[in-house]
Amino acid sequence: MSSLTQNPPTADRHITPGGSDWLWAVTALMAISDLAMVAWSFMRPRGTRLFHQLAIIILTTATISYFSMASDLGATATRAEFSRGNTNTRQIWYVRYIQWFITFPLLLLELLLATGLTLSDIITTLFMAWVLVICGLVGALVPSTYKWGFYVFGLLALFYIWHILLGFAPRSTFSADGFVRTGFVRGAWYLSFLLLLYPIAWGCSEGGNVISPTGEMIWYGILDLFAGPIFLFGFLFSLRNLDYATLGLASGKHTDTGYGAGAGIGAGTGYGAGAAGTGPGMANTGPGMINAGNGVTGPGVAGPNAVHNGAVPAAGTSTVV
Repeated sequence: MSSLTQNPPTADRHITPGGSDWLWAVTALMAISDLAMVAWSFMRPRGTRLFHQLAIIILTTATISYFSMASDLGATATRAEFSRGNTNTRQIWYVRYIQWFITFPLLLLELLLATGLTLSDIITTLFMAWVLVICGLVGALVPSTYKWGFYVFGLLALFYIWHILLGFAPRSTFSADGFVRTGFVRGAWYLSFLLLLYPIAWGCSEGGNVISPTGEMIWYGILDLFAGPIFLFGFLFSLRNLDYATLGLASGKHTDTGYGAGAGIGAGTGYGAGAAGTGPGMANTGPGMINAGNGVTGPGVAGPNAVHNGAVPAAGTSTVV
């Protein structure tokens, strides 16, 4: 039984059963890719999974979104500015924009974390990604010609993103090896080209109502597959030998190296240095500060209560008992 039978469309121009079948296929590809990414993440050492876990969030979100669209859920009927045939309303899939609101900034974050950009530059770029997605959604829901105003605002945000990806970020200082810069440049050009195709698809579907909702689903589905699983697996493969410490992304928490491994402060006893002098030192029968226990291996803590017997040692030396 078709999803359209269970959840009938409310708009005059809507997806067909063939469009729903295509969406189910994309859902399956997203889910398989998500499971593969989870498996790949668990194969990585703890503390070196950040890029893979971002990819998991992206693919999980996309899987849920396409499940909703394949079920003919997550859409609303909106009057089209340009009617085609006997149709006046068109399906607008707001669930897709919810997906992009989450995944698009994370795709950019995957790239920008490998660069030497400042945190403020990265945050501003992610904000522009949100502006682009929100303007696309609002423009799609507006039935009048004012929708193209939001379209222009979205394009301006996209121009800013292109400026960062293709102009500013490649000239930043990469703290990691050269292969990271190469991987970033390739990924940035690849993603920038795909971002060029999204506004074209919007103008032909939600904007101009030129292509049918089924054609829209095919167009966006192909773009999301190339911007999602294909891009993520390719980009992460190029970073497979990355030393996270060079990016400052390696976590120092003990759980990142395995439970129970390397834990504890090193056992040891430390004694402070006595004051310089030629006469007998001040008698001190109490024990010095003792630092014994499990933790980070290292020398004992120097304390003021050093044990002195007889002459005080010269400055800069320590008495070990």
